[in-house]
Order: sequence, then structure tokens, then C-alpha cells
Amino acid sequence: MSQSRYSAFLPLLAILGSVACLGIGTSLAKRTLFPLIGAQGTTAIRVGFAAVLLLLFWRPWRWRLTHRDTRAIIFYGLALGAMNLCFYLALRTIPFGIAVAIEFAGPLAIAMLASRRLQDFLWVAMAIGGLWLLLPLGHDVSKLDPVGVMYALAAAFFWATYIVFGKRVGHLHAGLSVPLGLAVATLLVVPVGAVHAGLALLSPWVLLIGLGVALISSAIPMMLEMVALKRLPSQAFGIMISMEPAVAALLALILLDEHLTALQWLAIAMIMSASMGCAYSAHQQRRKTVPEAGLSAP
Repeated sequence: MSQSRYSAFLPLLAILGSVACLGIGTSLAKRTLFPLIGAQGTTAIRVGFAAVLLLLFWRPWRWRLTHRDTRAIIFYGLALGAMNLCFYLALRTIPFGIAVAIEFAGPLAIAMLASRRLQDFLWVAMAIGGLWLLLPLGHDVSKLDPVGVMYALAAAFFWATYIVFGKRVGHLHAGLSVPLGLAVATLLVVPVGAVHAGLALLSPWVLLIGLGVALISSAIPMMLEMVALKRLPSQAFGIMISMEPAVAALLALILLDEHLTALQWLAIAMIMSASMGCAYSAHQQRRKTVPEAGLSAP
């Protein structure tokens, strides 16, 4: 594969790895940590350990920040912490697929609001169509816990703000923005988790599992997402992240032996096609704008 084609699909590969790790880590967290320390404690352990791991690895204090970048990282971190906390709180009372479907309102809203070209709208439509076919929309929505739905809607809002502020810190090295963003998120979620779970957070078993969950579901996905955000406009990232339900379905087939219908496989193909098409069209658009900028320069 040529360097040009590799750079075109690098964001796709980064997001694919991110959502795979996120799905595995979240499943592990819900199965093992929720019964011990609840959603609040799980969020605290996951985000806190992820922050420590990345701070030690990258040592971001070696860089200097402007006041503007500092403010952007603070908002980026607060959005990250609130998104994680709200989503985990939603998982307590509503089905995982429904929570994901509701949360996807955030990035899809970013994609639709930022789209300008007809081609962008086609990718959005394909992604939405695939999600509609894939997600378990057969559930009786009237029986969903309203508090859980509200938490999922809040997670959708904070996911959208996370994308916006992620772009604002995208010019910074990921080894600076991601660890500091997670550190800010920790200041938000750890007090909430500590109040809820108390000394159970310090259990050796909880700490051991939490370290693994943090690495798989936070540290690695965060770094991969920043790689993608640096190379894609907000609307492209919003469409491509819609791979998450498709990747989750594939992981369920491999790890849990959960088979899908032909219609659900069609949905997966639609979402993957929208993601790859979006990645390539965004790359082509950048290639067109660079020569134009050079011609207009004095």
C-alpha cells in the first residue's frame, strides 16, 4: 500500500482499534466491577488509572501550554469525564444497545450540522441507515427507565462537546492533550466514585481489574481517537465513530457466539462502507485544498 493510501485510511484503522478496545473493556467493566463498586466507582477507577498510566508514560509536564490551550484542555477533560460517568450510569438501568443508540445522537448531530457537500450527507444517511437496521430498536421504548434514558442523552451531549473540544486541542501532541484531559476528567469523576463506593475502591481485586479496564477501554482508545481527530474534520469523525455498534456485533460473534441475521450483516456493511468512504473523501478534500491555498498565497 502506498504512503498516500496508508495516510488516507490511517484514521479508519485508529478508530477501528479504538472502538474494539472500548467494547472489550466496557464489557469487562460491567461484568466484573459494576457488582462491586457500581457505575460511579467503575468510572472513577477506569478514568483515574488511565490518567495515571498516560501521565507516567508521556510526562506532559515537559511541555509548556498557552492560556488558550489550557482552557481548551480543561473543557476537553470535563466533557470526557462527564461523558464516561453519564454513559456508565445509563448502563445500570437500560440495555447496552439502547444506551449506545441514544448516545450516538451526539456525534451524528455533529456530522449533520457540519456537513456541507452532498457527498457528506450521503455518508451520514448510510451510517444512520446502518445503525437503524443494526441496533435493537424492537425494544418497547415506553418501558425504558426514564432516568437511564436521561443519562444516555446527557452522554450524547457530552460526546458531542468532547468531539468539538478534541478538535480544539488537536494541534497539540497527543502525549500532552490526552493525559492532561484525563487528569481533568479524574478530578470530576473520582470524588463521585469515592462517595458512592467508599473503601471498596481500594480493594486489591478491584484495583487489579480496574487497571486492566483502564488500559483497554480508556488509555488505548483515547490515544487512537486523538490520532483520528488530528487527521479528520469533526463531521468525518462523527460518521466514522458510528462503527462502534458494528464492531461490538463482530466482537459478540467471536467472543460470545452471538449470531446475526442477514439484515444485521447488511447493516454492518453499510456502516463500514460509510466509514471508509468518509475517510477517503476527507483525505481527497484535503489534497484539493492544499494546492488552492498555495496558489492564493502572496
